[in-house]
Amino acid sequence: MNESAGLRFRRLHRPQVITDELPEQRHKGSSTYSGKIFRVTLLSLGVLLLLPLLVIILILESPIKPEVFTLKEPPMMKGCWEPNLKLREAQRLFEDQLVGPESIANIGDVLFSGTADGKIVKLVGRRIHTVTRFGKLPCGSREDEPTCGRPLGIRVGPNGTLFVADAYLGLFEVNPTTGEATRLVNGGQVVAGRKLSFINDVAVTQDGKKVYFTDSSSRWQRRDYMHLIMEATPDGRVLEYNTETKELTVMMEDLRFPNGIQLLPDEESVLVAETTMARIRRVHVAGLNKGGMDTFVDNLPGFPDNIRPSSTGGYWVAMSAVRPNPGFSMLDFLSQRPWIKKFIFKLFSQDILMKFVPRYSLVAELHDGGVCTRSFHDPNGLVAAYISEVHEHDGNLYLGSFRSPYIAKLDLSKV
Repeated sequence: MNESAGLRFRRLHRPQVITDELPEQRHKGSSTYSGKIFRVTLLSLGVLLLLPLLVIILILESPIKPEVFTLKEPPMMKGCWEPNLKLREAQRLFEDQLVGPESIANIGDVLFSGTADGKIVKLVGRRIHTVTRFGKLPCGSREDEPTCGRPLGIRVGPNGTLFVADAYLGLFEVNPTTGEATRLVNGGQVVAGRKLSFINDVAVTQDGKKVYFTDSSSRWQRRDYMHLIMEATPDGRVLEYNTETKELTVMMEDLRFPNGIQLLPDEESVLVAETTMARIRRVHVAGLNKGGMDTFVDNLPGFPDNIRPSSTGGYWVAMSAVRPNPGFSMLDFLSQRPWIKKFIFKLFSQDILMKFVPRYSLVAELHDGGVCTRSFHDPNGLVAAYISEVHEHDGNLYLGSFRSPYIAKLDLSKV
C-alpha cells in the first residue's frame, strides 16, 4: 500500500471521539423552541387578562365631567415667592389629639376650631374641650361624614358667639360657653335652583347683621373635593344671609371652587379664593358696585384656601399645593386635557390620587393690589402639612389644616 492509499484508509477508519457537543446543541435547540412557546403563552395570557380590563375602562363611565380651562404660566418662584424653610420653625400643638382643624378663631387666648370628627372644640392651655357637635355619631369614615358633619370656616361674631360653616349641615351660630347651637341655614337646601352641597367658609359683618359664606359646589360634596378640583366646573357661589330678615341671597355665582372668604374693612366687598383658578376674586356685596366682581390677585404660585387678616393690614393666604416654576404642575398640565382626567378617575380613588399630589406648604401675606410682601415655605410639608388657614394672634401664626392631626404655631419674631 502506497503512502496516499494509507492516508485515505486512516481517514475512513479514524476512531470517533464521543463528546457532549451534539447533545448540547440538541438541548439548545430545544431550549430555544421552549422559550418561544413560553413567551407566546405568556403574551397570550397577558392579552386575555388585559383585554377585559381595557374594555371595562372604555365602557366604564367616569365619575367626573371635566371642562377645559386655561391657567396662565405660573409665576417664577423668586422675589417674595423665593422658597425658604421658615415654616419649619413652627411647632406642632395637640399632635394626634385632634384631626383636621380646618379653621381657627380666638376669644382672648382661647382658640376654637372644628375637627374632622364633627366637633367644635376650644383649646385652653394644653387641654381640649368639646363645645358642641352638630351631627350625630358615628364619625370617621367617608360614608359617615354627611351625617357626622364637617365644620370648616369659623369666625367670632360681635356678640362673642361663633359662626360656623359646616360643609353638610349648614351655617350655625354657637354659644361658646354653653355649646347651644342655632342653625341659620340648612345644608343641602335648594337656593335659586341649586343645592347647597359644599358650604365652606364664612365671614361676618361687625354689626352681625350680614353673614357671607361660600358654597364650593352644587354638584360635589366636601368628601369628593378632588372630583371638584379635577372637574373644574363653575358651579360655586357666594351667598349672603341676613340675620334680621332671615333672607338668603346669592351674591355671585359661576365660580370654580370658591373657598376662603374675607370681608374688606369697608364691608362693601369680600375677597374669595377661587381655588381651581389659582386666584383671589373681589366680590362687591354692597355699595355702588354691588353685584360686580373683579380680580384681587391673579396667577398665584399655589392654590389658595382660606384668607384671614394680618396685623399689618394685609391678608394671610394659605396654600397646601403649589405650581412650581421652574418645575412641573400636574393640575396645570391636566387643565387642557380632560380626557386624561376622566381616565385617571376610572382607575384610581380620591385617596390614592392624594398620594400623588406633592406636599408643599406655602403661606403668603398679600396687601392691596394683591402685592406679596412676605412668604413662608415648608417644601414637602415636613413640619406643617396640608395647610388650610393662617390665623394670626398675639404675634403668632396658628396654622389650620384640613387633614393633619395637629395645629402648627409659628412665632413671627423668629422669621
